This record gives sequence, structure tokens and C-alpha cells, in this order.
Amino acid sequence: MKLQLIAVGTRMPGWVEAGFADFTRRLPRDCRLELVEIPAADRRNGKDPDHWRESEADRLLAAAGKDMRLIALAVQGRGLSTEDLAASLRDWRMDGRDVGLLVGGADGLAPRCLAAAEMRWSLSPLTLPHALVRVVVAEQIYRAWTLMTGHPYHR
Repeated sequence: MKLQLIAVGTRMPGWVEAGFADFTRRLPRDCRLELVEIPAADRRNGKDPDHWRESEADRLLAAAGKDMRLIALAVQGRGLSTEDLAASLRDWRMDGRDVGLLVGGADGLAPRCLAAAEMRWSLSPLTLPHALVRVVVAEQIYRAWTLMTGHPYHR
């Protein structure tokens, strides 16, 4: 199984890249988390947020491919405990399909991204900076893996 964090936005601050890399480096080969960055829509053209979300949705869904299990990161999603995430990760691995974690841009995910997702995952009821979401997801995937494998990181 391959995990991909498919996120709108490029040119993140160094601390984001370092944090994401630190946790993904710790994951084993059979639970690798890769980052796929999608350029944000050009907001200088005066269109509305629906237009920008749809433009980003085209690129997000194209990056995901057809057979990937999609998980939308959305504030209106389901909150997961670490144990819940570990159980989900275990199920995803058993299923064998690759998993795409979709992170929208400044205006969120388009309705068709939410509809295409098999699950909506909320990291928090708070609105988090998109840069921080990358680090939190990487850490939580690593933490779930450590819980699954009995590693002492999760205690």
C-alpha cells in the first residue's frame, strides 16, 4: 500500500518540509507516506471560491487516479482517536489499494472531492493552517503505525 498526501499548495516553509520529512522518514517501506503537491488556483482572476475549488479539484482528482481509496481531510469529517486511525490504517493495508489523503486549498475541498472520498477525516474542529496539516497528518500516520506494531513511540 502506498499512502499519498495530495495537498493544494507549494513552497511551504522549511519547518513544514522538515517536520513532514522527519515523520515520513521513520515509516517503513510498506507504509510509506508520499507528498503530492498541487498548485493552488490563481486567485488573481477575480472569480469566486467555487471556481477556485473546482479548478483545484481537477488537479487533486487527476493526481489521485482511479483506483485509489480517497480520504478527504475536512473539518466536517469524523474525528479519529489514535486507536481509530491505527485500526483504519490496518484495514487500508489489508485492502491493498493505495490511499490518497486529500487536503484542499484556502477555500477547502470542492463538493465532488468530498463525494469521491470514502471517508472524511477531521483533524480538529479548529481551522488549521494548511502547512501545519501536512506535519500533523505525517505524525499521526507514524503514531498509528507505531501503535499497530507495538513500538514504544505511542504511549
